[in-house]
This record gives sequence, structure tokens and C-alpha cells, in this order.
Amino acid sequence: MPTLNWIGKDKVVSHHLEVPYRVLDRKYTFGDTPDSGNMIIHGDNLEALKALLPQYEGKIKCIYIDPPYNTGNENWVYNDNVNDPHIRKWLGKIVGAELDDLSRHDKWLCMMYPRLTLLQKLLSDDGAIFISIDENEIATLRLISDEIFGRANFVGQWQWFKSATPPNLSHKIKRNVEYILGYEKHKNSFKYKGTQKISKSDDPLIKPQNTIKCLEFPIGSINFKLKNGTIKAGIYGTAQYPNTLLNDVIIKDGINTNEAVFENRFIWTQSKLYEELEKQTKINCSKDLVLSYKKSNYDPEVPPNLIDESVGVDTTEEAGKLLTRIFGKKDVFEFPKSPSLIQYIINFLCEKDSIILDSFAGSGTTAHAVLNLNKQDGGHRKFILCEMCDYAENITAERVRRVMKGYGASTGSAPAVEGTGGSFDFYELGETIFDPATGNLNDNADTEQIRRYLWFSETNSPYPATDVDAMNRVSTHPYFLGTHQHNNYYFYYIKGKETCLDWDFLNTFTEQDRAEMYIIYADRCVLTEEEMLKLNIRFKKIPRDIKRV
Repeated sequence: MPTLNWIGKDKVVSHHLEVPYRVLDRKYTFGDTPDSGNMIIHGDNLEALKALLPQYEGKIKCIYIDPPYNTGNENWVYNDNVNDPHIRKWLGKIVGAELDDLSRHDKWLCMMYPRLTLLQKLLSDDGAIFISIDENEIATLRLISDEIFGRANFVGQWQWFKSATPPNLSHKIKRNVEYILGYEKHKNSFKYKGTQKISKSDDPLIKPQNTIKCLEFPIGSINFKLKNGTIKAGIYGTAQYPNTLLNDVIIKDGINTNEAVFENRFIWTQSKLYEELEKQTKINCSKDLVLSYKKSNYDPEVPPNLIDESVGVDTTEEAGKLLTRIFGKKDVFEFPKSPSLIQYIINFLCEKDSIILDSFAGSGTTAHAVLNLNKQDGGHRKFILCEMCDYAENITAERVRRVMKGYGASTGSAPAVEGTGGSFDFYELGETIFDPATGNLNDNADTEQIRRYLWFSETNSPYPATDVDAMNRVSTHPYFLGTHQHNNYYFYYIKGKETCLDWDFLNTFTEQDRAEMYIIYADRCVLTEEEMLKLNIRFKKIPRDIKRV
């Protein structure tokens, strides 16, 4: 598989491992439900993604991102020029080369690679990521995505008809489309759902190339053109599609009152016929006795590689008008994506309770799309947004608030838009789990998030524990973390106070805490090796053994 090399790659390929774990510091809850699962995180998305790992690794069903396109356009609210001071400062720390030695493509790749690596870790085994991009970096994005997600997991490339009236910025070509690359965590045979198929006409029940077989149609299963009467056994249909009726059929009110047996080159077996009738599929018979069917509901069609109004997706111009209506003023955010685009993508594979992540949140379109879908079908999808820019509060979060509450004044042609309802928590990036100066556990960090990090580092699974043993019982021990592979984990940690694994601590255990092995974190231990071996205890010192390598 071809790989891409650039200045700084050797520094950023493993940079995600060096990024510190940070506490997510909740600033407020909007709505009535704290910990609703909907999150907006303000801060560097690399650190935000790392902070999400202990709780969400392997849990995100769908990731949609609209990263900087590396156009060099400096006039956007979201500056997609990789010479942005935030990116320059970050690159200067990790690459070690003079920034002027790096081309803008080098800088963009150095920015994207560790973020895509963390996004891959957050995806569930049956999840997928969709990345919007234009021609500036599509070739390089495809190569690094092949490297991170696996070339075999590439799903495809869609073209989104973004604008019917693109600006005349080029003397050579008008750019009506942008691209969306799709990758799965593990390639599977799941059929993506596009638009709902609507059939205006019946579908034939026969194919000339099929073998001849008999089908027995139960009483009341065929709709005939004849209102009342008897159709004698014989050969009917047309010269091209003959249809043999093997018994006399009595018709009353257009329905067969006895079983009808036909012989033809049918597309269905007898069991398939019964299955379709259970699904309320209608069997129709023409005046020439040609059989056809019409399903009550067709499966959605696989999405075509062109995404435009034919599949119900708006352009960026329509998305801009929508944003103007939400905020009551123009020029809030240039070139926003349409909620209809992201709704369409989410519906490719997501269930009603899936988690959707967007780590380049911009104006908050992904949250808007999730809320729209939940309102439409009563779902409980959750969104997680990360946005590094200062407008995370007054544009990203503000849009989500207005969508939840409702927006737009009622006019003659356009009624006010009813709110979707819902809640979200707004976070800033807080303390690091470890003190950057000493490498020791940071006592200023939130204890619960330290516990989450510790569980994740020990079990490589999200906190709280999700295996069968832990779900079947809940320990009342105050320092219990969870059960993993029949082992109990305890984090005996008190801020500002040394803890000791001794007999007094062990006496706090109850019958409910029984396990094959006990892994106990504390500052020190006075038990002998023989005592711990006899009791199946493994002691780990705080903080030396906590840090995951």
C-alpha cells in the first residue's frame, strides 16, 4: 500500500500518545437534563479527543468532520489557513523544524494525522467516519486515511453538490461540488440506507430467464380486475408473458375466495410469497391475468455517489439562509454545511440511539442534524461536538440552544420553527490528569475523571465497567472501580492524604466484593508479599504505575 511522507511525519505519527489526558470541566448544562450525553467541548480538538477516550473509545457509531480545506482563505470566521496561530504554535512544539521549512501541505498533514488517529480509536467496530474535503487536499487525505483506517476499509467517495452559483474565483473552472470520503472501522456487509424507494408502478412477479415453478396463492391474497365471477383454469397472460392457472378461481368483490395455483417463471419461492404477504405486500392481477406486486414499504436504496436535491440535500446557499433565520442576522458563519447533508449521512448506518461525533464543529450543524432526526422519529441519538475557536459559545452552542428552543418569527409564508427540545453540557478543557512538571498525579484534577482514566488504562475499556460480571452486581465499596475479567479494581485515593493498603482497609470488604483477583491502588502497602499472594491481591502504587504506556 503506498504511503505518504512529508516533513514532520516522524514526529506526529505517534504524537497522539504524548498528548496529555485532560479533565473535561463542565461549565453549564442547557436544558433540564445534566449528563444527557450531548456534549459541546471548547478547546483544542486533539486534546478534547484524547479526553474522550476513557469513556468513549470504541463507542462512536458515526463521525462526520469538516476540517480545514487548506485553501489559504483568511476571511472566514473559521480560518482554514494552516498558518493560523493556534496551529503554528502547536506545530512548533512538536515538529522541531522551522515552520518556514514546511510547506502548507506539510503543516496540514501534521495537523490532521494525530487527530484522525484518535478518531479511529473512538469509532465503534461497526462505525464509520465521513470527511468533507475539496480538491486542495483530497489526494493527501485519501493517502493518510488509507494508512490510518486501512485501505481495505475505504467505503467510497461521494460528491456533494454544494452550490448552484459558486463564486467566480477561478478563470478555469467553477467548483459546484465538494467531496466526502467514507471509511469504516472494519469493512462489513451492512447495506447503507439512502433515500426511501417509492414505486409508482407495480413490479413484475416473473422473469423470462427463471425456471418454471408453481405458486399457491392463499385465499384473499390476489386483487383481480374482475369484480365477481369465476376464472377457469387455462393459459392466460400475454404472448410475451404467458401465465398458466391450474385451477378454477372464484372471485368475490375483486378477491379470490379459494386458493389459486399458478405456474410460471416466478421470481419468488413459496416461502418468499408467504413472507411478502406477511409484510402486507399486495398481489395484483391484470385483466389478462398478468401477476405483479407492490410492497407497502420498500427498503431504502443504497445512496448514490452524487448527493444533491434529488436525495433531499440542500446547498450551502440554503444552509446560509437557514443560519440567518436561526440567528436573525446575516454573515454569522460563511459556507456552513446543511443539516440535511449530515442527516442524510447519519442515516446511512445509525440507529436511533447512536452517538455521533464532530470534532470540527464550526457552526454546530451536526448537532442540529441529530436534533432534527430525533424530533422526526422519537430517537435518542447523542451528539458530541469539539470546537477550538472562541465562537464555540456564541455561535456553536448558541445555535444548538436556539434549535432546541425554537427559532424564527412567524410570517405569512413561513411559520416559526418549533424547538426540538433536548439538553446539552458545555465543557472547557481543564486540568491535566498528571502534573506536567512532575509527572505525578495532579491533585487538582477531578477525582471521578481520574477514576475513569485509571479504569481505561487498566482494562482498555470505557468507564464504567461494561462486562457481564460488573453489570450483574454493584459493589458498595467506596473505592471500587469495577470488575474486568473476574478481577476487582479499587482506587484507594484521597486528595491531599496518603493512603495505605493494610488490614484495616481490607476489613472494609464484604462478601459482595468477592473476586478471583484484587487489583488495589494506594500510596503505600504494609502487607507482605506472602499475604498478598495468599489473598490474591496485586498492589499498585499511586501514581507510578497508573500512567498508561
